[in-house]
Amino acid sequence: MPLPFNTPTMIIDEAKAKPRKPKPAFLSSNSHALLHATMRKPFLKQTLFIFSLLLTLYALFNAFFNPTLDTATTSSSSVILSTADKTPSVKVFLYDLPSRFTYGIIHHHSLARGGSRDVDDLSSLKYPGHQHMSEWYLFRDLTRPESKRVGSPIARVSDPDEADLFFVPFFSSLSLIVNPVRPPGTVPEKPPLYSDEENQEALVEWLEGQEYWRRNNGRDHVIVASDPNALYKVIDRVKNSVLLVSDFGRLRPDQGSLVKDVIVPYSHRIRTYDGDVSVDKRRTLLFFMGNRYRKEGGKIRDTLFQILEKEEDVVIKHGAQSRESRRAASQGMHTSKFCLHPAGDTPSACRLFDAIVSLCVPVIVSDSIELPFEDTIDYRKIAVFVETASAINPGYLVSKLRAVTPDRILEYQKELKEVKRYFEYEEQDGTVNEIWRQVSKKLPLIKLMINRDKRLVRKEPDCSCLCVNQTTALR
Repeated sequence: MPLPFNTPTMIIDEAKAKPRKPKPAFLSSNSHALLHATMRKPFLKQTLFIFSLLLTLYALFNAFFNPTLDTATTSSSSVILSTADKTPSVKVFLYDLPSRFTYGIIHHHSLARGGSRDVDDLSSLKYPGHQHMSEWYLFRDLTRPESKRVGSPIARVSDPDEADLFFVPFFSSLSLIVNPVRPPGTVPEKPPLYSDEENQEALVEWLEGQEYWRRNNGRDHVIVASDPNALYKVIDRVKNSVLLVSDFGRLRPDQGSLVKDVIVPYSHRIRTYDGDVSVDKRRTLLFFMGNRYRKEGGKIRDTLFQILEKEEDVVIKHGAQSRESRRAASQGMHTSKFCLHPAGDTPSACRLFDAIVSLCVPVIVSDSIELPFEDTIDYRKIAVFVETASAINPGYLVSKLRAVTPDRILEYQKELKEVKRYFEYEEQDGTVNEIWRQVSKKLPLIKLMINRDKRLVRKEPDCSCLCVNQTTALR
């Protein structure tokens, strides 16, 4: 049969030897028409046209269906980098508070313990160590040069008009403990020189005089109140702000919530364990050292003491905060498989975070506890949770812990080692950066509430249903 349009025999032979792949639908009709018309032209023009068409089809195929490995790798990397570059840091303005609210508190703390009254530069004073030091670490972070704030999700700005949030660096937890605790029944020789309540009142009066506080009723302000009793006198006047707290044990649902506020870790008070995971070196099954007698939910401690103090491989001791106690606690936690964390006067306590940095698996007996960074950390992988009602049954707790295999304990320890940095305030990319990340995530809600407030005809007396601590209601 004669070939149509004098098509070269070589091309037809190739087609017989190797069947052509079906052409893409979006090219088939157009390309067929063009090829049909071209075949009427001289051989050279036909060949050039076919070569150009094949080259175009090859380029299209590679562009859409077969990108190279280098292109994919570069594209993936650039997406990550560009995402990081385009994600704007939340801008934070640090209030320059009168010194009575910051270094003045440190000075009063020193004076109450026999320190010198004559201090030329209050900022040279060292912040004293205690379990609620987040207020100091966050303040110190914001006063450092930006070049040293590696990995921070927030940027400090000097112009308040540029700020998304305003940080109030009041040392509220230190203010509570300026005056040393007196033994019950004793009368002081003279009245204390410092009043925490007066300073709380003075702080709020100062804030209420600031343009940027009044502008949004404090909603875009961040205040640290990590001690459960911090700011107790004025909490209703600052409850619109983002509060950084250790738990909600002393707060009503309209004062604090997981929606509006941020749970921050205690500052661990014992030495971090730097060794590797191990079961053999940890001879004690369960360890606890702390105050035996507590109020409210902490009353369980006395019951647990009675149940556990005669158990084998269990060390449970009464001990108050002191240098000697911290040394003994470090030794005990570093050589124990599990560390008990019962509720204190409020659901949380420093002991949990001491256990984490010791790679001692926490045993949490606190039904209402709130934990920091739960969007990042699955605490079931690093801790054992026991309901209070079960824990006070004699024999239940130790039987449960003795049933945990050595391999499972090692898994717990490996997970603890992975998340330990989140509880190290001194770590470069540790607790401080994570707290700022949590605070940054509140910004959309803050903007929502500010805009909502501005359009409401009738102001609601309380924070609103959006800010209620739903976890309290569920319990």
